Amino acid sequence: MRRRAFRLGCLLACLGILVPSFAQQGHPLTGTWNGDWGTTPTQRTQMTIVMTWDGKEAKGTINPGPDSAPASVFLDVINWMVRIEADVKDQSGKPVHVLAEGKLEDIGAYHRTITGTWRQGTTNGTFKLTRD
Repeated sequence: MRRRAFRLGCLLACLGILVPSFAQQGHPLTGTWNGDWGTTPTQRTQMTIVMTWDGKEAKGTINPGPDSAPASVFLDVINWMVRIEADVKDQSGKPVHVLAEGKLEDIGAYHRTITGTWRQGTTNGTFKLTRD
């Protein structure tokens, strides 16, 4: 009888640990995203975007730190398209508008991705972000 109770206790403890790991991860954009953007496959600029969901809207911060820029983030859940807009500083320190539009892929995976087009001022390129 004791052995059966011990086994049942172990089983319940294991389930208590495993079940939360299969729980929903929250808003699909929430998290830290790392990647790059650029005009060619060899000319890339590394970037980090931290996105959050406050229950009403998604927000972001591009390159958290001293040169960070707040970003507006929009998600079309019908087509899983993401739009990110921000005003960042270029290499000379002047403000420049960024508009990134991409497709959210591998939505069920923890390390999902966003790929698409990146426009920074008059420069056009592509970008890819992966959630850490």
